[in-house]
Amino acid sequence: MKIALGADHGGFGLKNSVLKYLQEAGFETVDCGTNSADSVDYPDFAKLVGAKVAGGECDFGVLVCTTGIGISIAANKIKGIRAALCHNCDGAKFSRLHNNANVICMGAKYVGKKLANEMVKTFLETQFEGGRHARRVGKLEA
Repeated sequence: MKIALGADHGGFGLKNSVLKYLQEAGFETVDCGTNSADSVDYPDFAKLVGAKVAGGECDFGVLVCTTGIGISIAANKIKGIRAALCHNCDGAKFSRLHNNANVICMGAKYVGKKLANEMVKTFLETQFEGGRHARRVGKLEA
């Protein structure tokens, strides 16, 4: 499984922590930046990660900004992306189970390193349930 990660300046520290966790867990990763506290624009990194996921180069994406809100809005502008802003493991689970999300977004202001790793683990381990949810996800794609 190949995971693309991206963040703006507000999320780069948490992104790097998740990146390390994923690499240690044996996942192939693509770091789309940013890698400093210098001010950058979150839509640029949502676009980089979204393109890799929507284009099939990566299976899933992880995006982080200060609140997670802006970067999730930006990611959802990309055709084929279903980005879910999550604050806990239950949200991460149901974003996959019911919505077939392919990008998890989080806010570094609200999510610590341990919780972020747990959320990403839950997100990646949860399979889409399909069934009645497939019809709904199909409407999102239409």
